[in-house]
Amino acid sequence: MPRISNKAGQFGESVIRETFRLAAEHGAINLGQGYPDFPCPPELKEAAARAIHADLNQYPMTYGMPELRQAIADKTARTYEGWQVDPDTELCVTCGATEALVAVTFALLDPGDEVVMFEPWYENYQPNAILAGAIPRLVQLREPDWTFDEQELRSAFGNRTKAIVICHPNNPTGKVYSREELELIAELCQQWDVTLVVDSIYEHIHYLGQGGYLPPARIAGLEDRTITVNAMSKTYAVTGWRVGWTVAPPTLTKAIRKVHDFLTIAAPAPLQAAGVTALELPATYYDDLAIKYRERRDLLCDALEDIGFELRRPDGSYYVLADTRRLDPDRDGTRFARRLITEIGVSCVPAASFWRPEHHEAGRSKVRFAFPKRPETLRAAAELLTKLQG
Repeated sequence: MPRISNKAGQFGESVIRETFRLAAEHGAINLGQGYPDFPCPPELKEAAARAIHADLNQYPMTYGMPELRQAIADKTARTYEGWQVDPDTELCVTCGATEALVAVTFALLDPGDEVVMFEPWYENYQPNAILAGAIPRLVQLREPDWTFDEQELRSAFGNRTKAIVICHPNNPTGKVYSREELELIAELCQQWDVTLVVDSIYEHIHYLGQGGYLPPARIAGLEDRTITVNAMSKTYAVTGWRVGWTVAPPTLTKAIRKVHDFLTIAAPAPLQAAGVTALELPATYYDDLAIKYRERRDLLCDALEDIGFELRRPDGSYYVLADTRRLDPDRDGTRFARRLITEIGVSCVPAASFWRPEHHEAGRSKVRFAFPKRPETLRAAAELLTKLQG
């Protein structure tokens, strides 16, 4: 019989993508996978079409078109005062944030290295570490505010620690890390000579107002040891375009570029060209984005609370973790999520998959809903979910 690697045997299929397929099979409203059901800005579509008709259809420069790297650097400087990125030495354009995270993991970690992660996590982080032969060291985020214990975090660092990974704003909890938390991470990274990897794909989707989101690379002590991962997907409603990037000091960027080259060669050329148009959108675009997502958040959370779910409204990202204990006497989020798809017609993701097996009880009765949807989609889903009230 054919044999698979031990690494591939250490993790399962993506629960999020499995939920997507089940929802499609049953024609359910998809509040499981985090993709918008509304169009991206029209100027992006026009820019992509122009690029294709201009025959920008061949390999671009491996680590990103110069025009796109310059646009990323310019947008970063406009958004965050004092953050100057060198587009020639500190940027690598990738096939989405997902490939960026893989390239970063392989560029940083050797077998036996340890990487600190917070739990619950976005499901890609742990498999990435396992594929690199690294050892995850997990620190729990605790309800209701999804804070962590300082001593537990300190104990996770040691001589074998090479990196720490955070999602900020966080998927699935909606947590936005505070300055004090980031400063503690900075202290530990300096003490143990550790690199911080930040998945910042939801940087513009938060509900804390001006200054509520702090880029870790702007925290003292993290400037020269942070890799920031981002992408067009969430901010510009183009999750299928697969154009992402990393921002990192030159030495780290050089390593990431080498790994990226042998993973995928380059991100799609015409979509990189369209990315220049996206990154030149005015500041009002991002203000409006946050306002509209707050409205969607409140619409869905109001409905879920009325139906009987328990939840904490997220401070960032476009997901909400909802506890089913009032609606499900078995407190089994996995079975509950399947029932929603097959009987109610709405999909969500069972949240237990965001915790390690020995901690599944922490997420056992929870499910994750995504709200990057048109208001009419969310209202239709809420109407179907009222069937849970009997």
